[in-house]
Amino acid sequence: MLEYLRKRAIPGVESVEMGVYRRSILLNGHQGYFEVSLLEGTNTLAARIHFGDPCSLFFITERIRAMFDLNADWSAIARALRTDPVLAKRVNAAPGLRVPGCWNGFELATVAILEQQTQTGANATAGRVARLFGQPIAGAGNLSHVFPLAQALAQADLARAGVSKASAERIRIVAREVCAGRLSFEGVVESSAFISRLREIPGIGDWTAEYIAMRAFGEPDAFPAKDAVLLRALGLKNSAELERRSEAWRPWRSYATFYLWNDARESRCVHMIKAAVSADGENS
Repeated sequence: MLEYLRKRAIPGVESVEMGVYRRSILLNGHQGYFEVSLLEGTNTLAARIHFGDPCSLFFITERIRAMFDLNADWSAIARALRTDPVLAKRVNAAPGLRVPGCWNGFELATVAILEQQTQTGANATAGRVARLFGQPIAGAGNLSHVFPLAQALAQADLARAGVSKASAERIRIVAREVCAGRLSFEGVVESSAFISRLREIPGIGDWTAEYIAMRAFGEPDAFPAKDAVLLRALGLKNSAELERRSEAWRPWRSYATFYLWNDARESRCVHMIKAAVSADGENS
């Protein structure tokens, strides 16, 4: 998972170095940061939280657990995925795979929209957005800013950060929906209703909506059925065939997706976003 996060780290907001994930956070008006690393020789994550409000420590800890998918019911996941011979080989080769979550759903949605535009440079663009519109943070080493809240981007001139006109408008629409309370990335959210609401936003299609649900809410059964990488990995012709094949993986299709994506990344570097967005037709 650290490698996945490293490739998508937002400069100034996140970093992964020497096996340590670090990121800045803003919570209830307070700034801080945390570090997460794997304890050598164990299957245990160590979290080091630097935050001035001790009342927030429980919330931060729970959010970190969600980010690293520590509550996954792995025995049930493996049981379902091993019914498919293609997935069974991958599960046996790399047992215990987790689906990477996120610290902030609005931030993830912003980056997902940027990936439609730049494909391989979304994190760099997100870093410029953070520098221009986010709050600076001091005393956090290579972390310089916290990612801007929805309120800061609802009317922002994102062209200053190199964001295309179409992507900028999508980000502003999402931000305004969050500010108006019509779209929420916090608390208990019914994922199918959330996905439907996202798809109503011009330019956000099935792939992006499912991807956001998968990582922002830890939805275990989110599934981008139009994904070109999944089709190619399984030798299928269309999304209808993929949907039928995926029925046996329920309710753990997010995990099946990451197994297949990880396998594709190993053989074809980081091709996933480019192929998937192209298939979804969202980069117009």
